[in-house]
Amino acid sequence: MADRYRNFADLAAHEKEGLDFRIRLDERHGRAAVIAPHGGGIEPGTSELAEAIAGNDLSFYAFDGLKKRGNDVLHVTSTRFDEPHALALVAASPAVVAIHGELDCPDQVAFLGGLDKELGKRIQTGLEVAGFVVRIHDNPNLQGVDKRNICNRGRSGQGVQLELSRSLRDSFFPSLNRHGRQKRTQRGDRFVDGMRMAILGGNSGAASMAGKINDS
Repeated sequence: MADRYRNFADLAAHEKEGLDFRIRLDERHGRAAVIAPHGGGIEPGTSELAEAIAGNDLSFYAFDGLKKRGNDVLHVTSTRFDEPHALALVAASPAVVAIHGELDCPDQVAFLGGLDKELGKRIQTGLEVAGFVVRIHDNPNLQGVDKRNICNRGRSGQGVQLELSRSLRDSFFPSLNRHGRQKRTQRGDRFVDGMRMAILGGNSGAASMAGKINDS
């Protein structure tokens, strides 16, 4: 289905901030950014996961759909996602990881994309060690390789995109409704921990970085 709105200005002219959508961010200068441009009710679970992965030491951004129903109208595809706060945060970040929700795959899969192959490999290895299935999506539009994609607009011009299947996100929370997303399952915690270790410390430093995280 095609997006209703061409860009953020078009969306903002028809939807009300605070009622239909909200913008949340925490900038931590010089740190990687974890973002959910289709958060809240648009791609449920993505903003909660992005915020948990960011924790207290990575930058975080979420564009959350707040409608009681029909949040899909707030979806602006990643190559045209130009909300100003997101662009500013991403442009100031040395690395960007975008969390998305995939709808078509019935299996529990994290689809890896983006132009940052080094960070992507660390994330893939970290998630596979934690017991998750990681693949490249067959749909080229879900591979995050366009330079205009919000994940690739950081300082390096290369980022990582993760498309998480609906059934995978289902396993991370008691439910994907607004109330259920406030608490993660053990599987959800394992995903968040694997992502943080990959982003913060890579594979060789994962154990020592985990200790630093626990001590902070």
